[in-house]
Amino acid sequence: MLAKRLALAAALILPICLLYARAGVEFAIAIIDIAFLVTSARTRSWAWARQPWFLIALAWWAAEMICSLPIPALGLGPGGWKSFAQAAVLIRLLLLPAALAGFVLDSPRNRWWFWLVIAASEAWILLECWQQEIFGVNVFGDHRWADGSLTGPFWAPRAGPPYTHLLFLTALPIVAALIARRGTIPKLAAAALAIIGFATALIIGQRMPFLLAGLGLAVTALAFRPVRLPAIALGILVILAIPALKIVSPPSFDKLVGETSIQIRHFAKSPYGELYTRATVMIEHSPWHGYGFNGFLYFCPEPKFDAGLPALGIGPTNLARGACNIHPHNFYLQAAIDAGLGGLVLFAALNLAWLLTLARGMLRQPMKLGAFIGVLTYAWPLASTDNFAVLPMAGWLFVMLGLGLAFDPARLQSGPPEPQSLYQHPNQALILTGAPP
Repeated sequence: MLAKRLALAAALILPICLLYARAGVEFAIAIIDIAFLVTSARTRSWAWARQPWFLIALAWWAAEMICSLPIPALGLGPGGWKSFAQAAVLIRLLLLPAALAGFVLDSPRNRWWFWLVIAASEAWILLECWQQEIFGVNVFGDHRWADGSLTGPFWAPRAGPPYTHLLFLTALPIVAALIARRGTIPKLAAAALAIIGFATALIIGQRMPFLLAGLGLAVTALAFRPVRLPAIALGILVILAIPALKIVSPPSFDKLVGETSIQIRHFAKSPYGELYTRATVMIEHSPWHGYGFNGFLYFCPEPKFDAGLPALGIGPTNLARGACNIHPHNFYLQAAIDAGLGGLVLFAALNLAWLLTLARGMLRQPMKLGAFIGVLTYAWPLASTDNFAVLPMAGWLFVMLGLGLAFDPARLQSGPPEPQSLYQHPNQALILTGAPP
């Protein structure tokens, strides 16, 4: 089928475009979504649209659009038609995981190739981080960022978030394949892979991605029994390695430890504290319908939001200290500012629905477990984040989500039977990664 071949080709270039070509990302998403909708209409197959997570996604999207409608008499849409248009095109992102899961990645071979491209992207970030750490520059001649963090294959400190979110999705299937093999060498190789993976997260020197990597390791230890003790040992090793970072990579140490300790002691007056305080004041002023999509960008500088939070002992915010930015650096604050408290509830419900859907059967699927961890680290509420719907980071979320949702238990049960344990079949690792035997 031509539509499916086009969609698969677009899906396979999508992760590469997410690294460097934002226009290419939009083009690839458009091809996948259009091919999916055309095929659904032609075959009258709309069961995917009745999935609980997609219905919640539609409700959240509708709330974003309603609150962005420029109707001054109702206090809606102060951002005008530009804000409404930005809310309207969110649907392309919400369609993407449905299209990947139910259309493009409906065979083990397609899932395998898609995962392979994602893994290659992750490996590229890892290699460029180490090149920059060892030789001082990446392949493009870019140096370490001024604050001490590594930029990896990018010109700015953007390596940490995608690297962390993709780490478990790309590493767990390989680790599962190695530990399923007999002998000591494969298990040592699995341990080496895990150590290199976390060492990279450490030397990148970005605080939140490193903490989220720790969260992912904790979830792995809880959910994946064969690596529970090694994961705990790795966590201890990482904690012990932090002081050594001062000798191995002083700029990373200063960023992770020195700057973090200063910001924690004076959080309310730090740039993040100022942003969160300002966002909370904005929500207090318009709790029911917010300010429409990108409301924080358009209205944060208004003086009426200077007040601070006296009830919490937090004084007025100051634009000079970084109280305003292009987004509030937290998805949940952003959801409430865009569409009020109702939009916040729907957004939180959507993330929970994604995680609950991914959780089904993930204990037997390391690739699905990796996708669950990737989405969890992206949706974690206590984090400093990018704008939720802005590429390329939003693209990585929906790529991980689409691949994880492709491991639908009902579809897998209708195909060849899968072993229940990592150790019941010598080819289990290939089956778990979705690779063709």
